[in-house]
Amino acid sequence: MADRVVFRLWTITDYEKEEQFLKDQHRKGWKFTRYLIPGFYLFDRCEPGEVVYRVDFDNAAEREKSEYLQMYRDYGWEYVSEANRFRFFRKPADSTEKKENEIFSDDESKLEMIDRIFRRRMIPLLCVFLFCLLPQLFIQYMMWLEYGRIAQKVLTVIFCVLFVLYMWLFIHCGRGIRRLKRKYKKCGP
Repeated sequence: MADRVVFRLWTITDYEKEEQFLKDQHRKGWKFTRYLIPGFYLFDRCEPGEVVYRVDFDNAAEREKSEYLQMYRDYGWEYVSEANRFRFFRKPADSTEKKENEIFSDDESKLEMIDRIFRRRMIPLLCVFLFCLLPQLFIQYMMWLEYGRIAQKVLTVIFCVLFVLYMWLFIHCGRGIRRLKRKYKKCGP
């Protein structure tokens, strides 16, 4: 059983903030042990120390997972946990040079990961939004106007809340992806 549970939601474009959050927790004496969906971090008490945490998005098939994890072990990374194809790794910071604290060898690799995330996460969400949520919102609203039953009112409110959540997610992630792309393109050669 974990010594501490922290609830913290994050989106695909916040992975750098999560890496820093995990590093700060370890510095305070809380070692990250597992991530549970949605947003629950499990921590165990540990000796405070400088540890680097990194998050990677891997879309490889399950049969390739062992090769993927072995590659990280070969470079000194410890696999910690996984959630929705986001994999968490850690490595003692004092035993490595700053360059070796990165799981990506260059900014182009980071940009490729951002593109993978966008293709595998945002495009399907956009399809669900356009082809499922919006038509249902319209249908429920029309039924509310036609019949005025409480069920239609409740469903319309639920779909409106979902609409607002999806819009926030698209705007937040879209801005985050643009920010990350600008950041890594500036850092490039």
